[in-house]
Amino acid sequence: MVPPTVPAGDHYGQGGESMLVLTRKANQSIMIGDQVEVSVLAVMGEKVRIGITAPRDVPVFRKEVYLEIQQERAERGEARHEVDDALRGLANPDG
Repeated sequence: MVPPTVPAGDHYGQGGESMLVLTRKANQSIMIGDQVEVSVLAVMGEKVRIGITAPRDVPVFRKEVYLEIQQERAERGEARHEVDDALRGLANPDG
């Protein structure tokens, strides 16, 4: 653990959340908890190739894929509520 008197990195953010900003070079890593390691594999111009080592039960997605999955889940949930409401209406036509 880093002693509290030694800054571990720069923090940016507002409200209740902040982002820890670290500088890493190729072949260096950071740990998230005890089981997730994020490694910088290569830096090529503006692109950074990273590797993530995590247990199989920890889902890892690019953010744009994660947001798409969340959107699809939300849409299915809304559709599911519409079907549930329609079925309730059939079961209770006076309701």
